[in-house]
Order: sequence, then structure tokens, then C-alpha cells
Amino acid sequence: MDFVKKFTGDHQGQNNQGHASGDNNGGIMGKLNGALGGGATGEKKEDGLDKAVDFFQEHVLKAGPQNNESAFEQAKDEQISDAIRGQYKKFTGKDFPIADK
Repeated sequence: MDFVKKFTGDHQGQNNQGHASGDNNGGIMGKLNGALGGGATGEKKEDGLDKAVDFFQEHVLKAGPQNNESAFEQAKDEQISDAIRGQYKKFTGKDFPIADK
């Protein structure tokens, strides 16, 4: 089992509640996650609405820290923010005030 943890970059043996292996610099999974837009580098590319979705998930839904999400989690958050933008435009006829990155 230690071999698998070392191979995937899970050096601490911690489970991040569905998130990828914690950091982008260790193991194949961390590098793959970083290449797909996950981790801390992906968090820097989020717009204000994506950050608001993260804030809601962390503080209201108590989904845990949202500062180092996997690429899958970030894609899910982007779909949520796109749905919010779409519904806002549908009901108001105007684009959402925060531009999408």
C-alpha cells in the first residue's frame, strides 16, 4: 500500500474528501490534476462567481476547504457558475455583472 501512496503522491495518507492528492507537485496523480487545471494553479484562474460558488460550498454546505480542488471539482463549479449566468440572463435579459474567465 505504501508503494501505491508513493506512486500517486499521497505522502501524508490523508483523504481530502474527494479532492485529488492534496498538492500538484507530488506523484503522477498530482501532476495529472495540475495539467487538467486542478489544484492551486487552477484556483488562481477562477473568476469572482466561481469563488463565490466555492465560498458557498465551504461555509454554507460545509463541504470542506475549497482552496485546492481537483480538476473535476473545478469543472463542476464552472458548470454551476455557467448555469447561474444562464439563468440570470434568461430572467433579466442582461449578462451577469462578473465576466467569465
